[in-house]
Amino acid sequence: MATEMRYRGRVVSASDVEFIQQLIRDNPRASRRALSKKLCEAWEWKQANGALRDMVCRGLLLMLERAGRISLPAVRFVPQNPFVDRARPAPVLVDTSPLAASLCEIQPLEFWQVRRTGDEPFFNSLIEHHHYLGYEQPVGEHLKYLVMGGGRPVACLAWSSAPRHLGPRDHFIGWDKEARKRKIHLIAYNTRFLILPWVRVPHLGSHILGRMARRVSGDWQKVYGHPIYLLETFIDPSRFRGTCYLAANWNVVGQTTGRGKDDLTHQANRPVKQILVLALRQDFRRLLAE
Repeated sequence: MATEMRYRGRVVSASDVEFIQQLIRDNPRASRRALSKKLCEAWEWKQANGALRDMVCRGLLLMLERAGRISLPAVRFVPQNPFVDRARPAPVLVDTSPLAASLCEIQPLEFWQVRRTGDEPFFNSLIEHHHYLGYEQPVGEHLKYLVMGGGRPVACLAWSSAPRHLGPRDHFIGWDKEARKRKIHLIAYNTRFLILPWVRVPHLGSHILGRMARRVSGDWQKVYGHPIYLLETFIDPSRFRGTCYLAANWNVVGQTTGRGKDDLTHQANRPVKQILVLALRQDFRRLLAE
């Protein structure tokens, strides 16, 4: 039997398994959730914002049970999976009359970070009904922004945790495997950028991206307790040229394989996309690769 295992970057030794086994014995009436929290507290396993890494810990416990290393108490409650059973965002009332103006005519633009606010459902609905990919609930750290101009919503942007493995990006940064595990949370991935279809304002996209680059790290620090040093996104070249990103000084560093993170066949099964990045600090390589 292997003396140690690995889960989400953490090495679990034989002594760690013995500790978990003793924790279970010492708390015979504890639920799986309670055991996970106790283990997080014992190991001081926390996110950058101080919250316990409870869901990651539960995954570790389940892996150890499946490997026959521990015996967990029976499942007491099976909640609905919010990612499987989630209702699609409903349409919302919004002014869809054409907005054709110059950038200066709709100034000042307001950027509302709506994650965990009453405006989040409004954001979700706009993405669901006006973005070609629709809405998907982000997993992990994420922020959502409504951009208001002339008293009306003009754009939406969503940012989330970056993909763990991305060859061209990793080569561009120059970090090794261990540095990537430790520093991947310092990259934010632009999962959605929507300028609402009735808005016709020249240079709006690049202007919004430039404004976002100046504020997203600070907002991330407030919500999650750490900054962001690099932004990244994917562009489908069969649909878009990425002009607004290039105008906002983003750089193309390569392309995806088209296989996705759960690939088992090593064959492309989705569109190949360009990978674009924007450094938020001149010393980003030192900050990410050390």
